[in-house]
Amino acid sequence: MQPLAVGLARAGIQANWLTYLGFVLNVVVAIVVSQGWLGIGGAAFLIVNALDFLDGAVARAAGTAGAFGAFLDSVLDRYSEAVVFVGLIVWYSRADDTLAVIVSALALAGSFMVSYCRARAEGLGLDCEVGLLQRPERIVILGIGLMLAEFTYSIVLVAVLVVLAVLTNVTALQRMRHVARLFEERAGRR
Repeated sequence: MQPLAVGLARAGIQANWLTYLGFVLNVVVAIVVSQGWLGIGGAAFLIVNALDFLDGAVARAAGTAGAFGAFLDSVLDRYSEAVVFVGLIVWYSRADDTLAVIVSALALAGSFMVSYCRARAEGLGLDCEVGLLQRPERIVILGIGLMLAEFTYSIVLVAVLVVLAVLTNVTALQRMRHVARLFEERAGRR
């Protein structure tokens, strides 16, 4: 990615533009998914989110990396993930599949909680990069699940969503436990 990032930086491409572009492309993915084109949506989801690593690399290559860019990237990453889950919820609502709607919503909530736990812990000055399912793993699992749904009907995708719903929430609980331990250690040192 580094040679590409250097080339984009030299061409005057700003990192924040790539962040915005990634979000817009994820909205397009969500629309594709909401129409039931799950395989295409899954492949596009993986490609678009693989490019997400470019914005930070371009910012570093251009010497423009900063706190606002990191903040913007984090916020739009959450929205990007959310819109795809919303696309699934729309698709499954149209198909009148209540179970799939529920597990999609639980996976969305769990994904948000994983990120929120880390952000809140870091806001308190604690390191919180622990747990089973961070964002890269969620993207790969969801993208593959979407692509497999094209060939196996949606039962595999529903199973993937159940796994995401369970493991994202387990990860959030792991992070909560980790932060509790850190606070106990701090209290023990006093």
